[in-house]
Amino acid sequence: MTLTQIRQKSLLGLKELGRGEIESILNRAAHWESHPEKVNPVLTGKFVANMFFENSTRTRFSFEVAEKRLGAEVLNFSAAVSSVQKGESIYDTVRTLESMGIDAGVIRLKPNGILAELAEKVNVPLINAGDGNNEHPTQALLDLYTMRKQFGDLKGLKVAIIGDILHSRVARSNLWALTKFGAQVVFCAPPNMQAPELGAPIVSIDEALKADVIMMLRVQLERHESGMIKSAEEYRQQFGLTVERAARIAPHAIIMHPAPVNRNVEIDDELVEHPQSRIFPQMQNGVPVRMAVIERSLQ
Repeated sequence: MTLTQIRQKSLLGLKELGRGEIESILNRAAHWESHPEKVNPVLTGKFVANMFFENSTRTRFSFEVAEKRLGAEVLNFSAAVSSVQKGESIYDTVRTLESMGIDAGVIRLKPNGILAELAEKVNVPLINAGDGNNEHPTQALLDLYTMRKQFGDLKGLKVAIIGDILHSRVARSNLWALTKFGAQVVFCAPPNMQAPELGAPIVSIDEALKADVIMMLRVQLERHESGMIKSAEEYRQQFGLTVERAARIAPHAIIMHPAPVNRNVEIDDELVEHPQSRIFPQMQNGVPVRMAVIERSLQ
């Protein structure tokens, strides 16, 4: 494969991906969801490395289930127990796995900008499983898939994303993908967690509750220490989806969250499995969506 073909099979982000390409991934995910048998060995003989330089149990397991359901051989790499801890660069680690014969790499890392550099230097497709505060494309794809299943069409939907927009790769990927489909995205965040440069309107919590989709972002509780949030309880009172606030959302509206959830901080405990919540269905939808993305990279 040429480098251009490899880049076309990679999934680095949704900002540059066309609407038609996103739609084809969602349609293929629907195909896989309609085939409930555990294993469809279309990728027998293919080797996929999950390279997680930043921990994320849910995302890694979701990718691993997707890969194994497609019949691929899976290698799991965790930076916490790797030579990266001993000073080896991320680039050297990825090149090492490439030289051993992997066919694709799923990669998650903290630093911004490294993924794009890696994609220029390695000769296998890379799938972004979250890079810095830049993008998290498969999370946004499963979010769109969940909304499409609920509403049929994304055009005209109003989606409110509430929380730490400034540091959120989920907010960015969702904004860029949803606007391609004619949805309206609004943000709601404390003043020190806003990102006005992204261009989406910033609204109050009361206004955000009028949306068709109420998407709560996870609060990084460690930001207490840096003073970005005074306390978890104060955040809940000002920006959390409390039972009282949830009573005011429209009957057709749905509640979403990328997980893991801080119960009783960004969302009250009893709302996680509320009839209007789609938090666990989102996780379920992640497997067929990631099956579609992996298949796209390896065929």
